[in-house]
Amino acid sequence: MNFLNRLEKRLGAFALPNLTLVLVMGQLCMFVFGHVDRRILDLLDFDPVLVQSGEVWRIVTFLFIPPSMSPIWAFFALYLFYLMGGALEAEWGNFKYNVYILTACLATIISSFLVQDSVGTNAFIGGSVFLAFAYLYPNFELLMFFILPMKIRYLALLTWILYGFTFITGDWMTRSLVFASVCNFFLFFGKDILGRMRGSQQKMSKEVRQLKNQMQPFHVCQLCKKTERTDPEEDFRVCPDCVGGEEYCQEHIFSHEHVAESRGHFS
Repeated sequence: MNFLNRLEKRLGAFALPNLTLVLVMGQLCMFVFGHVDRRILDLLDFDPVLVQSGEVWRIVTFLFIPPSMSPIWAFFALYLFYLMGGALEAEWGNFKYNVYILTACLATIISSFLVQDSVGTNAFIGGSVFLAFAYLYPNFELLMFFILPMKIRYLALLTWILYGFTFITGDWMTRSLVFASVCNFFLFFGKDILGRMRGSQQKMSKEVRQLKNQMQPFHVCQLCKKTERTDPEEDFRVCPDCVGGEEYCQEHIFSHEHVAESRGHFS
């Protein structure tokens, strides 16, 4: 983020404001045009072969392909993208949000060029926005289908599981797109995640040490090694004639050799 802050001072003026609204309106328009003539959407796909043949507009237009041609699913997906993308824009500012989307786009484009016969999609880019929003606002409660309340962190966990399963079982094209969709997330949040992991590890280590200390007996008979944990009813006493405050149980308090200046020398 420090690098982004420095970069923003130089290039912040070139950031596109309201990028989420631009993408949503573009996808909404293509949704309408797609119902008029489905072939229009074929002109928007990011196909590396066609891009190399001169159709360079596909580098940008694939971002405006609607998430679904079903009116209900398209409305729901665009509403969520507008809600979450707008929140990220407000949280980060226009420049950082532009960089987040641009990084996902570049990763998608590069992965499509690396994998033969692949066609880039913006589905995973929308997924990266969802994951970023869920990370920043884990307790946000989403009404599934405007009816069922669910905290977004659980949906994010399900998404990570789905991505992991897709990455393991999918082909190389799918794997590359999954990687492209999460690389911007880790670029933005990786340092923070590692810091939290280190903090959690240190906290767990501290709790383990405290637990061990709590389990250590306070009273120990120097002869039979009884403790207040092994014998809760036992009464332990410190021998006044032993150097070092040695403790003994009732059985041995009067039947032991007194410890002199150093252990091993008895009086």
